[in-house]
Amino acid sequence: MDTLSYVTVDVFTSTRFEGNPLAVISDARGLSDAEMQRIATEFNYSEVTFVLPPENPENSARVRIFTPTMEIPFAGHPNVGTAYVLGQQAEIFGKPVGEKLRFEEKAGIVEVDLKRSGGKIAATAIRAPQPLAIGDAIAEETIARCVSLEPGAIVKTTHAPVFASVGLNFAVAEVGGLEALAAARPNLAGFQAAAGRQTTSGHDFSLFVYARTSENPWHLRARMFAPLDNVPEDPATGSASAALGAYLVSLAPEADMNARITIEQGVEMGRRSVIALDVVKSKGIVTDVVISGSCVFVMRGEIILQD
Repeated sequence: MDTLSYVTVDVFTSTRFEGNPLAVISDARGLSDAEMQRIATEFNYSEVTFVLPPENPENSARVRIFTPTMEIPFAGHPNVGTAYVLGQQAEIFGKPVGEKLRFEEKAGIVEVDLKRSGGKIAATAIRAPQPLAIGDAIAEETIARCVSLEPGAIVKTTHAPVFASVGLNFAVAEVGGLEALAAARPNLAGFQAAAGRQTTSGHDFSLFVYARTSENPWHLRARMFAPLDNVPEDPATGSASAALGAYLVSLAPEADMNARITIEQGVEMGRRSVIALDVVKSKGIVTDVVISGSCVFVMRGEIILQD
């Protein structure tokens, strides 16, 4: 093939030019791994998705996710955005599009619900493919150096900085209020040092920092920095949000609860995103994490593969 069609969407927003941009290649058949990586690097978005026929015909598609530097096993905004794009189609690789999709990914099966309003998709919701996993604690000095803050800005009232994952691993840490969050700046040397001592699984050391209040503890403001993946800051990170939301619910004193969590991200970048999480805990164990959000189309075009 000489050209390859793509679309871009802004994810976790209904306002064009806000949220997190995503490029979707809805038919990536014939592309090599190296070509997928070069295309993702060319876009230089936090992620690009490549859609392929499923290996199991019971599923809807196989979805591969690439950052500018590597393939990753799972991510939130690429799944929400890809489901939004595919959900507009009459069929996916010959199968009619229904109300639910199933994506084959390196992290496992990702289940998707298409939420329609007036015949159009208003939002998509994805289920995290893996249970909550908590890794090692991280020194507050390490976190502080990564984001150019004093160690005292890192709050440990609810939890120490720690690795958390529901399919993709992130370092998560709370800071003491919106002023500290706004002051955060990624320090490449800090990230390089952190990655040298403690590595995340599936991608380079990536840090999700957040602030919340006691008055509204389930409404958070967050920022995500991943300069080692050529993503100095990400305007919306569903996989990190899901991991953090699941972790916070796991720490809540109630043994059984259904928590609705809203995470605002990208505000400091001028690309406000709104990520909704529904987290279920039963008998002290988080059993379900659903990530949902709106999307809006931005661009359509063709990639020229050869003259």
